[in-house]
Amino acid sequence: MKNLSIIDEFVLLGLSTDPDIQTMLFVLFLGIYLLTLTGNLMMVLVIRADPHLHTPMYFFLGHLSFLDICYSSVTVPKMLQNFLSQKKTISVWGCITQSFFFIFSGGTEGCLLSAMAYDRYAAICHPLLYTVIMNGPLCTAMVSAAWLMGFLNSLVNNLCTQSLQFCGPNIISHFSCELPSLFPLSCSDTMPNTILLAGSTAFLGLVTLPPILFSYSKIILAILSISSSKGRVKAFSTCSSHLTVVLFPSSGSVLERVVSIQYGVITSLVNPLIYSFKSQEVKATLQRILRQQICVSGQEMAKGPFFQKRSNL
Repeated sequence: MKNLSIIDEFVLLGLSTDPDIQTMLFVLFLGIYLLTLTGNLMMVLVIRADPHLHTPMYFFLGHLSFLDICYSSVTVPKMLQNFLSQKKTISVWGCITQSFFFIFSGGTEGCLLSAMAYDRYAAICHPLLYTVIMNGPLCTAMVSAAWLMGFLNSLVNNLCTQSLQFCGPNIISHFSCELPSLFPLSCSDTMPNTILLAGSTAFLGLVTLPPILFSYSKIILAILSISSSKGRVKAFSTCSSHLTVVLFPSSGSVLERVVSIQYGVITSLVNPLIYSFKSQEVKATLQRILRQQICVSGQEMAKGPFFQKRSNL
């Protein structure tokens, strides 16, 4: 039998080994990450601040924005650290933990997008019964189910991964820890883990994809049946934002790292941009908040010592 040494850390090769390129990538992804945090946090705060946005659509959107903050925060901070570090390592426990939250966020987002598709179906195809169909308990149950399914899917896969032993090599040709990248590095039998991951992914796909396909096929048929062109445009505008988000992650390169950047970094950035630019309610709320902040700032300046001295003069 060969002597096997158990490794306790992995080396993440990242996107490039050139120091100059790494500096440029650090600036680029830092900007993307800050914009992602700002955009999604803004959406969460705007939705909470405006009672007019306390509707099922924006209830789901608030959870999606919070989820995008979590999604990008799983991998980007470690990637930014590695861009500026000579030792691009991560512990085995840290790697498995990162993969847990990555799968958790991805599975939850898939379920949440499915719930949002059903919400748009109810709004377009049954507008008179929309408030009855999409009531508060149902929306809460759908969001809770999305978070629960994402958590259970990630928990099962990562509990089984913890039983694996890693004996070398310890180099991951990626900027983050994902289970398909870890399995080839294990000296244990990873076939059960591979089957479990494929099976759980297929199960989530069977749960989330049919509602999306059903909802949007019904929505398209309902829009085409509207006689006036103005009515069709108005109906399509209520679901175009979500449809863009659903279709966006499916495009891109087949290269693993490029695809990971797209659905782990870029998608979290564009989601709030798509919804904020498409939604008249969100833009109106933002304008109202900005006007209120300007008025408050003006009143505080007027109470300052400079203006008080001039008024006394």
